Amino acid sequence: MDRQPGLSIRLKLTFSYAAFVMVAGALLLAAVWVFLLRYVPEVIRLPEGFPIPRGPNVPNRSDLVRAFVPRAGVVLAFLLVFGLVGGWLLAGGMLAPLTRITHATRLAANGSLSHRIQLEGQQDEFRELADAFDTMLARLEAHVAEQQRFAANASHELRTPLAITQALLDVARNDPNRDTGELIQRLQFVNTRAIDLTEAMLLLSRADQRSFTPEHVDLSLIAEEATETLLPLAEKRGLTIETSGEIAHAIGSHALLLQMTTNLVHNAIVHNLPEHGAVWVATSVHPGTVVLTVENTGEQLSQHVVSTLVEPFQRGTKRIRTDHAGVGLGLAIIKSITQAHDGTLTLTPRPDGGLRVTVHLPAAPCDPVMGKSKYVSG
Repeated sequence: MDRQPGLSIRLKLTFSYAAFVMVAGALLLAAVWVFLLRYVPEVIRLPEGFPIPRGPNVPNRSDLVRAFVPRAGVVLAFLLVFGLVGGWLLAGGMLAPLTRITHATRLAANGSLSHRIQLEGQQDEFRELADAFDTMLARLEAHVAEQQRFAANASHELRTPLAITQALLDVARNDPNRDTGELIQRLQFVNTRAIDLTEAMLLLSRADQRSFTPEHVDLSLIAEEATETLLPLAEKRGLTIETSGEIAHAIGSHALLLQMTTNLVHNAIVHNLPEHGAVWVATSVHPGTVVLTVENTGEQLSQHVVSTLVEPFQRGTKRIRTDHAGVGLGLAIIKSITQAHDGTLTLTPRPDGGLRVTVHLPAAPCDPVMGKSKYVSG
């Protein structure tokens, strides 16, 4: 934005300090005049025995005024110079942190997010501003790095189905006698996977932008709905699902929280034992928070592997391609939805194998009386 040039803050503070000193000096001189000179008589009477001057040399109030006013002017002039010089130095010292903050802001505006102000000294308003700015820069740097990494991964993931489609079309063009039914089936599979990936990326973007209308939701009902939806998949794989817990009221988007829970349960089903596996879904209420917990049996996972699962396009230790492998954005979407609801996501490997995922969300105010909700299937 173009603005007309004006006085700097340092100059304005200098003038303010100088004006304040001048006003204070003028008030002091006025006090001298009011409380001292007003009591001086028109003609000063000297004590007996003191030589009395004759003629025009007899001192009176006018003589004192003539002697006071020039010196008062000299004092005011000195106070003006003192106020300007002192104000300039004081303003410079006070505004030095602001200069560093402005320099860091310009660097950030030019794309450098690694710079930090790191203002020294005790806590005050400037240091609070500098610390807040450093925190903002750190978050921006992490966010930009995450977006760049996500864009690179997304480009790679989207390029794969497009490359496969191009290869299939080239084969069909070079071999007119090839079975078109098989080609169409494979193209449909690749296209479906590309659509799923695109929709997952849009959902992730929607969660990051918090573009939803908050409403009262019950996590226990959402857990039952997600479980019932995925029950056929669990039965097909020979798994048992148990859903239990308390009525857990939160504030948020029913659609996003349902998507989050569905992704959690889907992951728990897909990444499980080949047979005789189990999934446990539970809700609970704690002071100020409601908790959704999804556990499953499965292979042993290290803490290092678990810590990378929330990264986009990560699928555990192997990049498995099956009919239910997903697009690698499940836990990334869950993390974004959780953060959009001001919650926290915790992943913990189970000692016996498998994973425990815990989602903490702020509880809705004025929760109704808690009840129990049981649903067991197998």
